[in-house]
This record gives sequence, C-alpha cells and structure tokens, in this order.
Amino acid sequence: MKTLVIGGTGTVGSQVVAELVRKQVSVRVLITSPEKAALLPEGVEFVVGNMDEPGTLPKAFADIETVFLLNRQSHTEAAQGQFAIASAKRAGVRKIVYQSIHDVRRAPHVPHFQPKITIENVLKQSGLQYVFVSPNNFYQNDFWFSKAIADYGIYPQPIGERGLSRVDVRDIAEAAATVLLTDEYNGLTIPLVGPTVLTSAETVNILSEQLGYEVHYAGNDLDSWAAEARKSLPAWIVEDWKKMYQFFQDEGLAASAEDIALITRVLGRSPRSYADFITEHASVFAQQVVA
Repeated sequence: MKTLVIGGTGTVGSQVVAELVRKQVSVRVLITSPEKAALLPEGVEFVVGNMDEPGTLPKAFADIETVFLLNRQSHTEAAQGQFAIASAKRAGVRKIVYQSIHDVRRAPHVPHFQPKITIENVLKQSGLQYVFVSPNNFYQNDFWFSKAIADYGIYPQPIGERGLSRVDVRDIAEAAATVLLTDEYNGLTIPLVGPTVLTSAETVNILSEQLGYEVHYAGNDLDSWAAEARKSLPAWIVEDWKKMYQFFQDEGLAASAEDIALITRVLGRSPRSYADFITEHASVFAQQVVA
C-alpha cells in the first residue's frame, strides 16, 4: 500500500509523514517545489505539483491506494480539494482521509471553515471511501506566541472564556495514520481534541504554573488583536481569523464526552494534555536571564 500525503511539509503534515514512516508505510508527498524535498525524511518519495493546477496532479496520484488530504488556507481552497478528489477518482484511489475542523458546521460563516464543509460534501458524494479527521485549535500554535509569553508574560491568542478542547499535533498525526491504515473508521468524522476544555483563564493558569512565572491574558478585544496581527499576516487572513475568534468567544469549541471517547479509542490512550505539552516544551517559553 502506498499513501499520498498532500500538505506533508507543514505543521501537521510533516508529523503525519513521520508517523507513517515510523509505521513502515510507503509514502509519497506532493510538494510545490523541489527545494521542499529537504524538509522530508530521508528516502521519502516526492512529486512536484500544484493543487491549483490539476494538470500537475496525475503523477502524484498514480499507484496510490490512500490519500491524506490537507490543503492550506487560501482563496482557492475549495477548488483545490475538489481537484484532489477528482484526481484521486481518476487514478483509482480507494480512500481519502481529509483534515477538516472540529465541529466545522457550527460556524459556516467563518471564511476558512466554509471550504472544509464544501470539500466534505464533495467527498461524501464521490463514491470514495473516506474519513474526516477534524482537529480543534492546536497546542503548537502557542509556539507563535513564545516571545509574547516569555518576554512580556502575555498570552495573546483571543480565545475567550467559553473554552476550546485544544489538541496536540502529534495526536492528530497518530490518529490520521491509524485511520489511513484501517477501515474501521471509514465514513466517520474523528474529533481530534484534547482531554480538557481550555478557557483563557485556565490557559494562563497552566502557563504560569508550568513555566514558573506569571502569564496574563491579553484580553478579548479583537480590534486590538487584529491591529497587531496585521503586522505579520495578510489582511484577508486577519479578517478571517477575527471571525473565528469571535465564534470562539461567543460559543467556544468544546468537545463532548462522546468526542473524547472516540479520539481515545482511535489513539488507544487519552489524548495529550496542555499542561504536559507546556512542561515538555518549557524551554521554548523560557525567560532570558539578563546578566
């Protein structure tokens, strides 16, 4: 069996590739330029192609049985997903594992949630076997905030007080590899969630306790967040994420008991906790000692 990984050099995809390699699965990765091959584990096969150019895709899908599909947030995300599904069908692929978002249909008004819903619908109607793996907000997103946390004692992600069942990317990868390699979960949506609901208050309490210094929440003001975010992100992404964070603040994105039971079953253990993640990566958030 050979598995094609689309999105295999990013935060999640690279972990999926590593997990499949660990399980001795034959892996091919679609990359957008030859230079990205340097990001892959030694010996992993790659094909250069572009999800926006379907004519470049047949070589990637040739002789593939299963696909892990993770296409990046973009203006053409829905089209990219549909190109991938069509290419898979033409090539005789048996199954696609598609990375969506936890409870994505609760917030179709969030711009980058809508393409996931479209791709899910197309895949359901494709005749291919499928599994949706649907992660909550990643613990690893906090690496982006390491300077704010360490230098200023501020946690800037405006997640609000309703709470998110955030998840470790390594659990996403392990779950994705499992459902790629078995048909037990075909036709299901696998909620990729952590074991606890994390509010902003609980987040900074855990950070303070595990890191040994006080961390405070920057607050729920999304206009202030957006003004700062525009310094490093395109305006269209900022506006998209602003709607997402408003949804988080208004409704939260908490896992149900059934969600946690299912991810525990897939992993064969409880999902990793946020406290353990922070403890494990404490050096990333360490304050610099000035002599």
